[in-house]
Amino acid sequence: MARATDIPGLDAQMPFRRAAAATVTVRSAEVFGAVDGVLDMDEIEGVHDMRVATRRLRAVLEIYMPCFPAKRYASVLADVKQLADALGARRDPDVQLEALAKFARATGPAEQPGLEEYRRRLAIRQGAGNARLAAELTRVVDADLEGRLAALAAAAVSDAAGASS
Repeated sequence: MARATDIPGLDAQMPFRRAAAATVTVRSAEVFGAVDGVLDMDEIEGVHDMRVATRRLRAVLEIYMPCFPAKRYASVLADVKQLADALGARRDPDVQLEALAKFARATGPAEQPGLEEYRRRLAIRQGAGNARLAAELTRVVDADLEGRLAALAAAAVSDAAGASS
């Protein structure tokens, strides 16, 4: 899993609103930087990395909520949550398939037919999760989530001139 990117200039002296803008900008870049290959069902770590990135982004959105215009914030947070849910629908069967493969290697021939049937069912769930994720990624692009996150970060900074936080 990719380590979280440091936030440039973030320290105890940075004004809260500027910290909000900087942190959302970096965490958003982590999410959208993880998109390439995320639908490749043979390379499951991309889904994991993007899911972790959405969790980090969601956390900073919630921490810095007072810095953002309420309506825009609610819409962006809802979209981040929806993306995270779609990533989870894909990631859960990935993890189960990986564990099942490990378990299958430790069992005897008599158990293999049952394990193969379970693997087949999980693979169907994985495919459905991948289709859901593909649709969600299209929706996120169409809804310009990346641009809306940038605008949210900019709103926190522009409001900083008129507020002392």
